[in-house]
Amino acid sequence: MRFLIVTGLSGAGKTSVNRYLEDMGAFCVDNLPPNMIFKMMEAFQESNVRCSLVAIAVDVRSADFFDAKAVSDLLDEIRDLGYAIECLFLEASDEALVSRYKETRREHPLAGESVSLTEAIAKEREIMQPLRETANYIIDTTSLKTRELKQKLTSIFSGEKSADGMRIELSSFGFKRGLPRQADLVFDVRFLPNPFYIKGLGSHTGLDADVRDFVLQNPVTAEFTSKLADMLLFLLPHYQEEGKHRLAIAIGCTGGAHRSVAIAEWLGEFLCSKGYQVNISHRDLALEQAYWKNSQEAE
Repeated sequence: MRFLIVTGLSGAGKTSVNRYLEDMGAFCVDNLPPNMIFKMMEAFQESNVRCSLVAIAVDVRSADFFDAKAVSDLLDEIRDLGYAIECLFLEASDEALVSRYKETRREHPLAGESVSLTEAIAKEREIMQPLRETANYIIDTTSLKTRELKQKLTSIFSGEKSADGMRIELSSFGFKRGLPRQADLVFDVRFLPNPFYIKGLGSHTGLDADVRDFVLQNPVTAEFTSKLADMLLFLLPHYQEEGKHRLAIAIGCTGGAHRSVAIAEWLGEFLCSKGYQVNISHRDLALEQAYWKNSQEAE
């Protein structure tokens, strides 16, 4: 039996994800106090319930019962006991979250008379960061359509595999916020020219064409990506021969918004073209953009 913790930012789509997972045959539990996670897992293991996936949603709605770092540590302890448990983290941009709350007219769980919606979102990002850093999967729902979200969930949790059986979890990150704990391979691209210091590029990201072109068209990058491609095409089949079906690759730069994002996106396209099933996430992109915004406002 496979267990999944569904968590992330309020308004990022946890309710929709639980609904889609139920349609896929999963048993879903919403807003479970974290201290009940292991007891519930034991109950499922001892019961006659027959399902391949149990999804448990936990988040800040549990108020004093919730501590992201404690939940992350708990998941590590559960894995050490031999249980198969993973974590899916959902997020979206500040603008998307604000828009969704205004459309639904619901109140953010951390908002109140003295806390605005934008302040609540920023506070929640900070609270949830320990879980985000250790999540097995991160899905940014900012611009995802319903069909696209369903496809992502299906590719991750339905048990479908790519032609060669290897699933790649590819992520970018910023070294200033620490190494991703779940990464199998980490590549440091801080040796590449930094677009942050180029006029007109600093406020853009590796998802923007101008930053992507600046990074990828550099001769040093071209040589690096060629060597990286050769190395991974050599390594991946050998990992598979040893029985590894999921490989987490992390690409890091200083802040996690420019070089690492551009390289991760390029690598994702390359590995997809070779028949691998790839899920891409950008761990620190939203945090870095929020940092830029707050710095400008402070000035």
